[in-house]
Amino acid sequence: MTTLAELPPGFVDKVLSAQSTFRSVMDAMARPGSVQRIVPMAGVPGPTMRGTAAIALTLFDHDTPLWLDARMAERSDVVKWLKFHTGAPVVQDSSIASFALISDGAALPALERFALGTNEYPDRSTTVILQVESLDSGRSFELRGPGIDGVATLQASIKPFDLFERLRMNEALFPRGIDLVLVADDAVVAIPRTTRVVNKGS
Repeated sequence: MTTLAELPPGFVDKVLSAQSTFRSVMDAMARPGSVQRIVPMAGVPGPTMRGTAAIALTLFDHDTPLWLDARMAERSDVVKWLKFHTGAPVVQDSSIASFALISDGAALPALERFALGTNEYPDRSTTVILQVESLDSGRSFELRGPGIDGVATLQASIKPFDLFERLRMNEALFPRGIDLVLVADDAVVAIPRTTRVVNKGS
């Protein structure tokens, strides 16, 4: 059992670190497909990547229900760290989650199981934070949509292999839908629901 004293630390400088991380995430959302770096470092529990931990410390609080995939949920150190540092309630029902943390992309549940928002409150949807192998090597993807001048190209090693095919449901749901944040160590890429992704192949 992990005691509170043994938990990895949060940010050393809470205010500056949260501001810096928030800026990185907002830049990623404003420029879909662009790789942003998260500089502030915190302690990292279990299978949590450094970027994921910083995002959690910045965006999660007691008003943001959080859903964890099985690999995260079974780690008591991860659950305790999140509750201690963010206060976010961990929920079993993915359809009420504000955020979902996915450490094992191969086991990503159907996106329809998350909150998709309503036409009146499209922001009441789940933001899925998915840890991936790499955001600078792997398959090439073309991104189009608001915040992109023409076409943006993303190279990434991602599971599940059909992730962007699954995200196409956002087109039919708009303004409802899922926003996606990809994390590889300290690198972050956002794929908002308004972004369309085409797989260019190898």
